[in-house]
Amino acid sequence: MIPPVNNQKADPKVATSTDFPLNGDLGTLTTGSGNPVPSNQTSQTAGYYGPVLLQDFHLIDKLAHFDRERIPERVVHAKGAGAHGYFEVTKDVSHLTCAKFLSEVGKRTPIFTRFSTVGGESGSADTARDPRGFSVKFYTEEGNWDMVGNNTPIFFVRDPIKFPDFIHTQKRDPRTHLKNPDMQWDFWSLVPEALHQVMILFSNRGTPDGFRHMHGYSSHTLKLVKADGTFHYVKWHFRTNQGIKNLTAQQAAELSGSNPDYATQDLFEAIERGDHPSWTVSIQIFTEEEARKLKYDPFDVTKVVSQKDFPLHEVGRMVLDRNPENYFAEVEQAAFSPSHMVPGIAPSPDRMLQGRLFSYPDTHRHRLGANYLQLPINQPLGAVRNHQRDGPMCFGGNGGRLPNYEPNSFGGPQEAPATREIDARAAVEGYIGRHTYQLTDEDFDQPRALYRLLSAGEQQDLVNNMAANIAQAKPVFQRSILPHLKRIDGEFGARIEAFLKDHNSGL
Repeated sequence: MIPPVNNQKADPKVATSTDFPLNGDLGTLTTGSGNPVPSNQTSQTAGYYGPVLLQDFHLIDKLAHFDRERIPERVVHAKGAGAHGYFEVTKDVSHLTCAKFLSEVGKRTPIFTRFSTVGGESGSADTARDPRGFSVKFYTEEGNWDMVGNNTPIFFVRDPIKFPDFIHTQKRDPRTHLKNPDMQWDFWSLVPEALHQVMILFSNRGTPDGFRHMHGYSSHTLKLVKADGTFHYVKWHFRTNQGIKNLTAQQAAELSGSNPDYATQDLFEAIERGDHPSWTVSIQIFTEEEARKLKYDPFDVTKVVSQKDFPLHEVGRMVLDRNPENYFAEVEQAAFSPSHMVPGIAPSPDRMLQGRLFSYPDTHRHRLGANYLQLPINQPLGAVRNHQRDGPMCFGGNGGRLPNYEPNSFGGPQEAPATREIDARAAVEGYIGRHTYQLTDEDFDQPRALYRLLSAGEQQDLVNNMAANIAQAKPVFQRSILPHLKRIDGEFGARIEAFLKDHNSGL
């Protein structure tokens, strides 16, 4: 187990207060109620590998405030496109889970899928250099399962308390209301765990050629659970059957001016002409014991789980065959959350996943209202029976004359049979505290492997794309990021540095 250590701090030799004349000592960081914040980097967990605790007020307060920062469009993933279709089981996985929609080969489940960019506003370009959201709502016989993922197998940060800060760096400068490279390179130089995802972002996969030609991933580790509570950890992969296609930086820039809705149009027109896109759905499978033996934390979302060690096992295929009839009603009002799970699927201790279990429904309640699940696009196939009443935009009979409390003596919905209370029997141990990830050489191993996996041409594109963006930041941030890039790979860092010097970036 990696021992808790203090968070990495900025090197005063690289960045000093003289570089930022407006950023003097403004006192202790506090919560909105004025309480001092002892740690703004690490959430409270039950042991090092344990789940995040609801008692961590600073985390909850920070996420809840972040979820309410902008109205009415989504805080992230504001620009998107969606389509209806189905998921079909093609391989037997009934020995791994009691989830009914995975119970037999040939079984089909209706789905709705939404693709999106992450950082841009609703009117931004589809071709921006940005991760792509890849979310699938499965309308199963036991309610909805939302697979809320991205087109990359990893993410920038591994603790949810850092998520609002990261997204702020991708949004607009609070003074100029312009995108500011200083913000993102300052953050990434101080949070180098992000560099694995940053390298994917600045590779050609950072600008997919539409939504049909990209893979999708759960990114997080999840569980498949059997009826007896035993489980396996899994990572979900949606591999495009159209083949991977990406845009060069020049192509993406040209399309952003000539057709900023390029990906949305491409998806819609392909489905309209009967060219229905599909993805082969597979999982990586590993046990709790195997997870403990890995040299890296498999619940750290900045890491991939090697397919050499844990190969892909096909589960099914996803097909999109019907366009929405109304964009606002079906795409804009679609609300996905990783907390929407069916019996047989369960969360892992992944800290970012644990934070999303709270944050996604919370932001939907803010954006769409307390009754967002009553919107047709979000409704499950079967009836909804509970004691949640009232609130804005309440549809239907609102429970009628039935009591709005339970237990009661007047009838109403009953608790599900104990056979559907599937409790994944995972052990939790350790002391409550802020168990901080230590930055180690392992954080640079996978980015190094990624760089060396690229072809010479792809390496050059990565260097050019990344260096051109770094060059827009102040020299102090260029100097801050270079040591991390050299730690990934000496040649990689040297090529970035040479580019910056050759292009008079001020380095």
